[in-house]
Amino acid sequence: MATPKKVERVEEVSEKLKRASGLVITDYRGLTVAQLQDLRRRLRAGGVDYLVVKNTLARRAAAANGLAVLEPALVGPVGLAVGYDEPVTTAKLVNDYIKATRLLVIKGGLLGKQVISADGVKQLAELPGRDALLGQLAGTLNHSVAQLASALNGAVAKLAYGLEAYRQKLEAGSAA
Repeated sequence: MATPKKVERVEEVSEKLKRASGLVITDYRGLTVAQLQDLRRRLRAGGVDYLVVKNTLARRAAAANGLAVLEPALVGPVGLAVGYDEPVTTAKLVNDYIKATRLLVIKGGLLGKQVISADGVKQLAELPGRDALLGQLAGTLNHSVAQLASALNGAVAKLAYGLEAYRQKLEAGSAA
């Protein structure tokens, strides 16, 4: 029989998963309480919640949101890093913590409603941010437009030189 406390916890996790845009499932073994608090503080600063949940409760919350595909990753001690804004932010923050401390292990993740592997989470974390990608796109488009303008300018210049040469030829032919 489910206790009211467990039902409440499942509802809480379910609500967070429902709003999640990004999720990283981690194995937090080896972290001290102080390290776990540091991790939570770093993630919270980026708008990400870190939940340590019993696997049974996490599975029930995932199933309630149509995320039963997460069950294979919900084995052993797991922590859920749940992000709500940019999906990439969650992966970046967790990966940054791992680089700084070497204490956390990524088990998998979720991007929107798509399950990604631990390697997929790491690759996602290595992507440039949204602003950087938009800047690269703008630079590429600007470069293409500049090349087009240069090509058109060259064609117009050649046409002008050709017309000038033809005009001089006509003047020379009429003078003779």
